[in-house]
Amino acid sequence: MDAFYASVEQRDDPSLRGRPVIVGGDARRGVVLAASYEIRPFGVRSAMPMARALRLAPDAVVVRPRFDAYADASARVFEILESVTPLCEPLSLDEAFLDVTASRSLFGAPAEIAERLRRRIAAEVGLPASAGIAGVKLVAKIASDLAKPNGQLEVPPERGAGAAFLAPLPVSRLWGIGPKSAQQLAVLGITTIGDLARLDPASLERRLGPGGRDLWERACAIDPRPVIPDREAKSIGAEETFDEDLTGLEALRPRVHAQALRVAHRLRRAGLRARTVQLKLKRADFTLVTRRATFDEPTDDGQTLYREAVLLLAREPARPTRLTGVSAQNLVAAAPPQLGLFAPRPTHADTLNRALDAIADRFGAGAITTGDIAGDDPGD
Repeated sequence: MDAFYASVEQRDDPSLRGRPVIVGGDARRGVVLAASYEIRPFGVRSAMPMARALRLAPDAVVVRPRFDAYADASARVFEILESVTPLCEPLSLDEAFLDVTASRSLFGAPAEIAERLRRRIAAEVGLPASAGIAGVKLVAKIASDLAKPNGQLEVPPERGAGAAFLAPLPVSRLWGIGPKSAQQLAVLGITTIGDLARLDPASLERRLGPGGRDLWERACAIDPRPVIPDREAKSIGAEETFDEDLTGLEALRPRVHAQALRVAHRLRRAGLRARTVQLKLKRADFTLVTRRATFDEPTDDGQTLYREAVLLLAREPARPTRLTGVSAQNLVAAAPPQLGLFAPRPTHADTLNRALDAIADRFGAGAITTGDIAGDDPGD
């Protein structure tokens, strides 16, 4: 994300847009948590003491941090990222690595995936994002930094391309090299990453210790680390942005119904059930509304999800709406089928759902539907 905290503040307060914004604490003892791109030409950067930042930019607008707003925006961004791959490794609230190797057959080339994600984040969360695309983490991270603000940069995955991309960059771009380390390397005549890569790794180890070989490998774009997701799936959802705003229960009900059925189908395929259903509404003015209901027993039945979701919808005022979404939350594993003489018989809903799933798997998701959404095109 680009200047994440500052971008959230500018999104939520239009009077801040285009102005030099600092998100930070006390002017005497605090530090800069985020600096908008408008203030960066003054030399203000994150982690700088607030007192120094205000000397550099005395006309800056200082905003106190709102961590709840940042956490909410982060959760929504990660929902979008995880919609294309489960291999999503967060680095912080506003940054993550994604492995999209297995996603290309569904979503296209990596650059197309990155562009799609950035468009969705802009449209659905109202924030700018940048992307770096490469065959290894180190190069992707540096590429994303160079693409900012609101851009993307792809380094081909072919052998040698990563090292060639890094070679002209200052050595301080590498992880683990701060100002002091950069000065020590400059004494040795090493100012660019290419300078470092051309050296003998054994000599670097002798000069810099055990970390010398690691630095040489990074300079050569050698980075075998995989993307390791550390967030378990917490929800399964479906949502749709409409071409035109819709108003009223009767207009929105079929959309919510279709989304509930899709969510239930995905739950059953994943062997999961939900204790909670959430309804999401985005109004025409981009106000976001979320409402939740909890079941007495976890469920994977689409009609059950729909009935609760539409009750939540009916309680909301009829206002122009540009998006609805249904998600299943508080997920638990579905109990395996009970075998034995006294096993309970499957419910009518279980039997019907198995039949619906079999038809959908054989003939496609649109082969059978309910009367209220027949002839509609609720999207994916």
